[in-house]
Amino acid sequence: MNQIAENLDMQALIHQIRDQIQLCQTADCEQRIAQAMQQYPHSPVPHNLMGILLSQQNEPLRAMKHFRAAAALEPTYIPARCNLELCTSLNSSGSFAYEEQDCSLTQPVNPWKVIWDEKGVGHLVRRKRQ
Repeated sequence: MNQIAENLDMQALIHQIRDQIQLCQTADCEQRIAQAMQQYPHSPVPHNLMGILLSQQNEPLRAMKHFRAAAALEPTYIPARCNLELCTSLNSSGSFAYEEQDCSLTQPVNPWKVIWDEKGVGHLVRRKRQ
């Protein structure tokens, strides 16, 4: 299957799953996402969607496994990284990212900064969220 058709299929799946989760109609979501995982084994999208679904079902550990799998399949797939950050944050506020435009744009590109001590040793420190 070519890349354009796969992208269209993934966009349709994203919108269908988003709508069903928002309407709390999650009965067949897991099965549809599992089918997408089989059909597109190298796509991070189904894993991201499964992570969102599992988070909504109050299964955060299983959700994080799928977010990590999505990030491993495609390290540049931003929604999985945003969702993983949301799950691991102590003060998690916000909504899950189904697509790239759902991610917060106020977040700095590099969440780390270097602080130099008096001996000239650099230490990585996480930037504060705004």
